[in-house]
Amino acid sequence: MKTRKLGNQGLEVSTLGLGCMGLSFAFGPATDKQDAIKLIRRAVELGVTFFDTAEVYGPHVNEEVVGEALAPFRNDVVIATKFGFDIEAGNGILNSQPAHIRQAVEGSLKRLKIDAIDLLYQHRVDPNVPIEDVAETVKELIQEGKVKYFGMSEAGSENIRRAHTVQPLSALQSEYSLWWREAETKTFPTLEELGIGFVPFSPLGKGFLAGKIDANTQFDKTDIRATNPRFSEENRIANQVVLDLLNDIAQKNNATTAQIALAWNLAQKPWIVPIPGTTKIHRLEENVGATSISLSANDLKEINDAIAKIEVKGNRYTEAQQKLVDK
Repeated sequence: MKTRKLGNQGLEVSTLGLGCMGLSFAFGPATDKQDAIKLIRRAVELGVTFFDTAEVYGPHVNEEVVGEALAPFRNDVVIATKFGFDIEAGNGILNSQPAHIRQAVEGSLKRLKIDAIDLLYQHRVDPNVPIEDVAETVKELIQEGKVKYFGMSEAGSENIRRAHTVQPLSALQSEYSLWWREAETKTFPTLEELGIGFVPFSPLGKGFLAGKIDANTQFDKTDIRATNPRFSEENRIANQVVLDLLNDIAQKNNATTAQIALAWNLAQKPWIVPIPGTTKIHRLEENVGATSISLSANDLKEINDAIAKIEVKGNRYTEAQQKLVDK
């Protein structure tokens, strides 16, 4: 697999990464640990070198799985994790106080079984802590050899700029897909100007763009899509038009809708590295196959022209989740 650079600090990763959250958090019951390890190691075999996790996934469990799975390949992979939530305080409570960042990093290092975190993200901007204090703490951790590169997740341009002046960012991670393109106007200009890479999560629209979810799909009560506005039965029916578009392009390219959605994502900027997640090895192999698809200029124009006429139904987050996204 080819590689791409994230930022100007030297971070280079596989064109496609693996989002590991869903193996133990947010999308229904956790995957059996050995099955999860098997899937992660299959990703390595396929050329994936970029793996994404966070202390809050589980919590803690996902980091432990990722750490065990990647231990034999430590020198060949890039592991990204995140701080920013106060797990002991309760769900959705932010905490990016310097002392808490250090506590979180020590825990992540232990669970991941590594000496240094390759890419450390602030999971969400904490309005109660100046972003300069956060960046300065990460800068110190980099100087101490406990962290290599700095990133932010779901951050707005103002905080990105302020943090970048203290400790240069290598990556911003935010949602980006054919049915959620806010980043193009909200943050892309800033990232391009400052030389910061972009890591889209949910590049397959939390699975919808893979074409296997319809009005009859039943979500487990532990699956975040069960309460996600965009995944209500009514909105799934309305949003089928997006899949119809992808199906047309997929048939022309002898590909799947998931592969077209990922190929489109990759075609937008050379500094984009999507991290689709999955719990199934055949889906992993399908996703990796997207890196071999080169959409023509006509394909891209057809997709963009058609999407511009489609109004995707439903908010991407609940009100409570949306409050944690930086403006």
